[in-house]
Amino acid sequence: MNRRRPTLITALTLTAVAALTLSACGSDDSSGDNDKIAGADTSSAAPSVSPTASESPEAARPKIELPADLSHKFEWPKTGDKDKDAILADGEQSIKAVDLAIVNQDALDKAYLYYYEGEAAAGTQKFIQNYVDQKAGITGSYRFYAPEVTVDEDGTASFTYCEDQGKAYVKYLETGKVRKTEVSAKSYVVYHTSLKKNREGVWEIQKIASQSGSDQCQP
Repeated sequence: MNRRRPTLITALTLTAVAALTLSACGSDDSSGDNDKIAGADTSSAAPSVSPTASESPEAARPKIELPADLSHKFEWPKTGDKDKDAILADGEQSIKAVDLAIVNQDALDKAYLYYYEGEAAAGTQKFIQNYVDQKAGITGSYRFYAPEVTVDEDGTASFTYCEDQGKAYVKYLETGKVRKTEVSAKSYVVYHTSLKKNREGVWEIQKIASQSGSDQCQP
């Protein structure tokens, strides 16, 4: 669980915002990066309540409800370490919070801003706005696995994990059309995040970088 510190904790690299890669499930985009943060669909299906994460008593996390046609599977079991488990829990909710912003078609949605700060918040805002501009959402399922967490004594941490987008797709909201793509190496994405614990005990994401086709995440 704590094998190494990620080396890609650099400025946010959500470069997909310029071209609407929105690249779930083995993108047909020709760029080298897949900078997807799990998205969501805005279909009329009744929303299902997201499972409650393990929360610190000091903070009241935002309630996150997502459409029934969007699902997440987090394969990162508890470690027994209080801080690491809190990072895993807040990481899960931060991913779903970005989905909620896309569901709401709101690039300034309060839920994700609760978990993202600084460079990470600015880049994620642009990422979400790209969905809004293109009237696009996400449908299907996402799997998250291979977590690695390192916690430092100064209240900062690094968190690396993998995402499988093989069963997730872009959905255009005006037409209802779903763009399905074949599973490829690009369907597997590695994320590197830098976090800091705030006064309320929430692990906020300060920086985030991602890379599609990572050997680290291939099945």
